[in-house]
Amino acid sequence: MKMITRSLRELLRYPSAIAGLVIILILVVVAIGTVIFLPYQKAITLWRGGVNVWNKLPQTVPPAWINYFRSQKLPDTLVLSSADGQIQKTVTSSDTGKTFEFVIIDDFYADDFPQEITLNFTSNFSEKKPFVDIYWETPDGREIHIGNFGIDKTFSYRLEQDEKLKRRLKGLPVHEGLFVIPDTDPPAFVKGRYTMKINAVSFEKDSNVDVEFIQYGLVYGLAGTDYLRRDITIALLWGIPVALSFGLLAALGTTLSTMIIAAVGTWFGGWVDELIQRITEVNLLLPFLPILIMIGTFYSRSIVVILSATILLSIFGGAIKGYRSIFMQIREAPYIEAARSYGAGNIRIIFNYLVPRIIPLIIPSLVSGIPAYVFLEASLAVLGLGDPVLPTWGKLIQDASSNGALYQGNYYWILEPSILLMITGLAFAMLGFALDRIFNPRLREI
Repeated sequence: MKMITRSLRELLRYPSAIAGLVIILILVVVAIGTVIFLPYQKAITLWRGGVNVWNKLPQTVPPAWINYFRSQKLPDTLVLSSADGQIQKTVTSSDTGKTFEFVIIDDFYADDFPQEITLNFTSNFSEKKPFVDIYWETPDGREIHIGNFGIDKTFSYRLEQDEKLKRRLKGLPVHEGLFVIPDTDPPAFVKGRYTMKINAVSFEKDSNVDVEFIQYGLVYGLAGTDYLRRDITIALLWGIPVALSFGLLAALGTTLSTMIIAAVGTWFGGWVDELIQRITEVNLLLPFLPILIMIGTFYSRSIVVILSATILLSIFGGAIKGYRSIFMQIREAPYIEAARSYGAGNIRIIFNYLVPRIIPLIIPSLVSGIPAYVFLEASLAVLGLGDPVLPTWGKLIQDASSNGALYQGNYYWILEPSILLMITGLAFAMLGFALDRIFNPRLREI
C-alpha cells in the first residue's frame, strides 16, 4: 500500500501523466456509460438496421457543429409529424367522408439547398384510398403545384423521384427547384418561411390521414452520417469499449502469461527452459500480422477469435528473454535460498517470490502495450478483417475508404475515428512513459 501511495505521488509530478490519466478516465467513463445506456444488442440492431431504421436521416453528411465554423450555414434536417401535433391539421367531416387540411411551416434560413424532401403518409380505410393534393408556397408569394395522387395505408412520396414535378420545375432537381428564384443564374433562393399545404380527401366516415414531413439537411448530429444514413455517433461511442477491452485484455493476457512462462522456465531450468527458449525463437520468426490475416480470412473474423489468436501469438515473444534474464538474477538471491531451506514448494517460490519481484517493472510496459493492440484491432478492421457485427473505429475507417470518403470530400468520416485512435494511443503512451520513469530510476534524470 505504501508503494502504491508513493507511486501515485511520483506520478503527480508529471503533467503529461496527469493529462494521459485524465483522458483514460474520460474514455473509461464514456465506455461504461455507452454499455449502460446503449446496450450491445440495441447498438447492433441500430447499426445493422439499414435504411429501415435510419430513413429519417440524411445520407453522408458531416456533423451539425461544423456550422459554427462556416460563414455559409448548411441546412439541418427537419422532421415534422401531424400525429405528434407538429403540423397544423384541420379535419372536416361530411356524410360521404372527411376532408383533411395540413399546413407545414418550413422556416428556411440556411445558405444552401437541402438534400431532399420526403412525405410519409399513413391512413386507415376499408376499400377506397384517400386522395391528396399538394401545394408549395414560397416567401415571395409564388405557389407551386407539387402533385396529386391516391395513397395507401402507408405511402412514402419522395419528391426527388417525381419526374412530372421536375418538368414543372424546368428540369431542376426538386430540392433546388422548390427554393430557387426562377430564371436566376447561378440559382439563388429566398430565405424565409416556406409553406406546404396538403389537402386530403377520404371517402369513409371512420378514416383518418396523417403526414410526416422530412426535409433532409446537409449536416446532422454530433458526428454526421454514413452512406447508409447511419448515425456515426453510435460507432464512435461503441468503438471506445471495444478498443479499450481489446487493448487491455490483449496486453494483460500477453504480459502475465509471458512473465509466468519465463518464471517457470527459469526456475526449473533444464529441458523445460530449453523447450521454452526454442519455442520462443521459432515464434519470433513467424510473421505475426500475416497469420492474423489468414485466421480472419479462412477461419473467423470474430473479435474473440482474433483476441485469442493475438494473445497466443504474443506469449512467446521477445519479452520472454528479457524476463528470463531478470529471473536468473532473482533466483540467486539469498531470500530464495532461505525459502527453499524451510521447505517452500516450487509453485510457492514462483508465485510468491519470483513473479512479485518484477511486477513493478512490467507495469509501464503493460500500459504502453495497450495502444499497440488497440491499433492492431483497428488495422485488421481497416483491412476488412474486423468483426463484421461490431461497430468499431477501424470498421468506420474501412467503410469510409471503400465508399470514397476522401475523394468525395467527406473527411469527417475518416478523421473522427482516426483522431480518437490517436488520442487513445497518446494517453496510454504519456502515462506509460511516466510510469517507466517512476519505476526505473535510471530514466528519472532524462
